[in-house]
Amino acid sequence: MRVDELVHAAHVRYAAADDGTVADYIPALAQADPDWFGLSLVGVDGGVHEAGDAGIRFTIQSISKAFVFALACEAIGHERVHERVGVNNTGLAFNSVIAVELNAGSPMNPMVNAGAIATTALLPTSDAEERWAVVRDGLSRFAGRPLDLDEEVYRSETETNHRNRAIAQLLHSYGRLAADADEAVDVYTRQCSLAVDAHDLAVMGATLADGGVNPVTGEQVVSAEVCRDTLSVLASCGLYERSGEWLFEIGLPAKSGVSGGIVAVAPGKGAVGAFSPRLDAAGNSVRGQRACAYLSRALGLNLFASARWASDLDGVAS
Repeated sequence: MRVDELVHAAHVRYAAADDGTVADYIPALAQADPDWFGLSLVGVDGGVHEAGDAGIRFTIQSISKAFVFALACEAIGHERVHERVGVNNTGLAFNSVIAVELNAGSPMNPMVNAGAIATTALLPTSDAEERWAVVRDGLSRFAGRPLDLDEEVYRSETETNHRNRAIAQLLHSYGRLAADADEAVDVYTRQCSLAVDAHDLAVMGATLADGGVNPVTGEQVVSAEVCRDTLSVLASCGLYERSGEWLFEIGLPAKSGVSGGIVAVAPGKGAVGAFSPRLDAAGNSVRGQRACAYLSRALGLNLFASARWASDLDGVAS
C-alpha cells in the first residue's frame, strides 16, 4: 500500500537529521536517546501505518493540553472555556509570564502553560484527586487504552516546575483560576507525565479527526462540535510562536511536546503521531516536523490545498 511506503519513506528521509537538542530543563527528559524516531499514521477507520520507534514510550507533555481542552469544552461548554481561557496566539514562548501580564491576566489560549493550567482547573470536580481521575480517564479514552503515569518524570517535573507554580499564582491573583493554584499545577504536571507512544498519539488525533469517535474502540469520546473547537485552536496555537509557519508550510492542526512528540490531524481522514526527542528552539521535534510536512505534501493533507496532491489521498483512511 502506498501509504505504508510513504510513511517508511518519511522515516528514512529524516532519520539521520541530527540538528536540534534533547530537552534538559526537566532532568528526566534529558535521558532520552536523541536517535529515537517513530512515526504512526492512523486512519479514521483504524488503519495503521508505522515506521521506526513507534512503540517507544515517552511522556505526552504539552500534547495533553489539546485533549484536556476538549474534555473541558465537553464538560462545561465552548462559551465558558472561551471566556476564561481565550483562543488567541500569544506570539511568545509557551511558558511566558509576560504574556499573562500584557493581557490583563488572560492566559490567551489553552495551548500555552498558563492557559493549560487554567483549563485543567476548569474541569468540574470536587477536588484535585477527582480532577486527576477525570483527566487520566479522558486521555485514556482518547488513546483507546489505559495510560500510565511515568512516576520518574512526574517527580522530576514536580521538583523543577517553579515557573508553572508562579504562573498559577499570577493567574490566581487576576481571578483567572477556578481551583487552588498548587493543586491545579500538580494535576497539570501529572497529565503531562502520562506515558504514550507515537501510535497512541495517532489514535488520539484520529479521534479528533473523526468527530470524537475513537477508531480503535468505537467510543464517542467527545462531540463533533468539541473536535471542531479543539482543531481550530490547534491550527492557530498548537506549535506556539511557530504556529503560523507550521500552518503555512504543512496546513494541519497539530500539537507538540517537549519529549519530542507531535500529533498532526487531517480532519475526516486520520492523524500522524511522530516522536523524536531532538527539538528546535521553540521546543518542537525537528524530525517530527519534517516528517509531518513530507506526509502532508505526499498525501495531499493540507487543509488549504485546492486540489489533490496525490492520486491516493483517500488511502489515508484505508
